[in-house]
Amino acid sequence: MNFILDKQSILDLFLSSLYDISERIAFMDTHSIRTSIISLANPWLDWLPSTTALQTALSINTEINSLCTLHPTRLYFFGTLPLSAPPSSILESITHLKTLPYCRGIILGTSGLGSGLDDPALLPIFKELAANNFPIFLHPHYGLPTSVFGPRGNDYGHVLPLALGFPMETTIAVTRMILSSVFSSVPDLQVILAHSGGTLPFLAGRIESCVLHDAHLKAEGKLAESRKTIWEILKKNIWLDAVVYGDVGVRGAVGVSGADRVMFGTDAPFFPPLDEEEKGKGEEAKQWLSVSMNKDAISSACGAGSEEEKAILGGNAIRLFGLDLDASG
Repeated sequence: MNFILDKQSILDLFLSSLYDISERIAFMDTHSIRTSIISLANPWLDWLPSTTALQTALSINTEINSLCTLHPTRLYFFGTLPLSAPPSSILESITHLKTLPYCRGIILGTSGLGSGLDDPALLPIFKELAANNFPIFLHPHYGLPTSVFGPRGNDYGHVLPLALGFPMETTIAVTRMILSSVFSSVPDLQVILAHSGGTLPFLAGRIESCVLHDAHLKAEGKLAESRKTIWEILKKNIWLDAVVYGDVGVRGAVGVSGADRVMFGTDAPFFPPLDEEEKGKGEEAKQWLSVSMNKDAISSACGAGSEEEKAILGGNAIRLFGLDLDASG
């Protein structure tokens, strides 16, 4: 396990922006965000003992649903699963999520039940999620081994683990899902990848080529004509958020999955401004740089006022999550 939190980061975990719904609404007002889907922050419930994980998940999901009722049409949420509990308990938690009207999917880390997302033991869980139209929002947490960043890695703050470690963690996790034929076994499973899929849009062609030229996979009979290619999966099973902070990245995301499968995101409450002048609240407060960078990137990549921009800024989310909202508003 690789932790990237320093003392200040641990203190930051207790800041009210991580739990105060009024602060979230103020943030949304500042940035003219009509609706948000919120969730528990990483590491979610991965660390809980199996004996308490289920009850904790039921309690947290119920409480977040109750918070959403305070702001109808403005807040929905991704549920969290008790992944350290037995599979039967995880399935029970999904059944419970079906009773919560503001739940629109689940948030999941890359470790799964402890062996990654290509673990066959996850297939019944994936099938249950797909059957109930619950997309997975796949988000990194564990990063890469610190040795990858060299002996001076700490000299650069959190830049290397956040900018490189997190995206590569996501890329590796979803590539393992693809290689293990998860999307053939569960053809209706929908997965939203954080940070525009990490490096997946850029490396998709290389991954596909490596698959087609791998003698081991051929000997195992995994190169049959019926195999779903990475390109098919990107357009039928994968959604990408647009939290990539640049128009080149947005174009890459749109290029592999289509403008109808990319969605605006903020990374909030993380990446807050370092400038005190940016920390106001409400409609008159100064916008966060992290948010404006993402919105500007979408406008630059798609064209301000274009149908693609409108889809990414809201229309796609309304369609995927079945939100009772006007896509043109």
